[in-house]
Amino acid sequence: MQDRIIDPVNGFEIPTEWIERAEESQVLAKIQSGLYVLLSNGKVLQRGVTTGTTASAACKGAIISLCDPLDIVDVMTPIGIRVTLPVIAKKGFCIAIKDGGDHEFDVTHGLELMACAENSREIELIIGKGIGRIAKLGLSNQIYHHAISQSARQQIINAIEEGLAQTGMQGARVELSVPKGEIVAKNTLNPRLGIEGGISILGSTGFSEPWNDHLGESRETEINDSTSVVVTTGRTGLKYCRMLFPDHRAVLIGNQLDRIKFRNNQDSIICGLPALILKWAWPQVLDGTEYITIAEMVSKDPEHPHISEALKRTKAKFPHTRLVLLLKDGKIFKDLP
Repeated sequence: MQDRIIDPVNGFEIPTEWIERAEESQVLAKIQSGLYVLLSNGKVLQRGVTTGTTASAACKGAIISLCDPLDIVDVMTPIGIRVTLPVIAKKGFCIAIKDGGDHEFDVTHGLELMACAENSREIELIIGKGIGRIAKLGLSNQIYHHAISQSARQQIINAIEEGLAQTGMQGARVELSVPKGEIVAKNTLNPRLGIEGGISILGSTGFSEPWNDHLGESRETEINDSTSVVVTTGRTGLKYCRMLFPDHRAVLIGNQLDRIKFRNNQDSIICGLPALILKWAWPQVLDGTEYITIAEMVSKDPEHPHISEALKRTKAKFPHTRLVLLLKDGKIFKDLP
């Protein structure tokens, strides 16, 4: 029996027929590297790396370059996959460049993240210009916190520790900055989120997907302007829709299913986890059952008549639209053409 093939970044179990459709060589090795994602049509897209991974490479490279110049550096991602990035590093100064992969609209692609390091008795991470700040109201004035996620900060500290171990140094003072961060941030969501002065340093996995996971400005326009469209209700659905239906435009609609109006000649799909979709179609779906949640009912009794009735009501609202319900691991639970 063939071993299961799991995407190490999103945990999706890749069907063997997807592998068979892949035209690229060494597709299994590419998937295992985390830097590539395989779609259902056999196409392979390159993931990028997060600003957290890029910052980690810059900081580690700066420390190592205190002893020797270098042009590549490897760092560990938060999910335990090591990646190698090109850098320019010499005499305690390092530049690492953000790689957006095959994401056509990643505004941070090509952005330089810089780190300067000097010997110290302990680890000191100094946040310089170009990295966003979040203002919070204190007792007497505003308090600013840097826009660095906990996972990204830990990744950076781990990279600094690796650099110190490699050089034999006891500690280092490292200043991280993004020279064009404030300019680039104007084209991100940061201004609307109240983040001032630069970009955010993020990354729960260390990798960035080769597509946009943010809500669009007008979901109705996105849907209407698409010949082939898959509408999903949440982030989990969106993550898997990209892989399952690469030839469709994926639109995240959230719980606003009432706003969907497909054209009669449109190739349309509604895809997502069962709970929100079935509850929307039939608010009383759990009434008269022993279950507290739809997720529990799907798990324990996937053929429950209330599930069938809710599916029937959903299809009645969208008779010409394919309905695909997913489990949390991306497997298809129900598929109604």
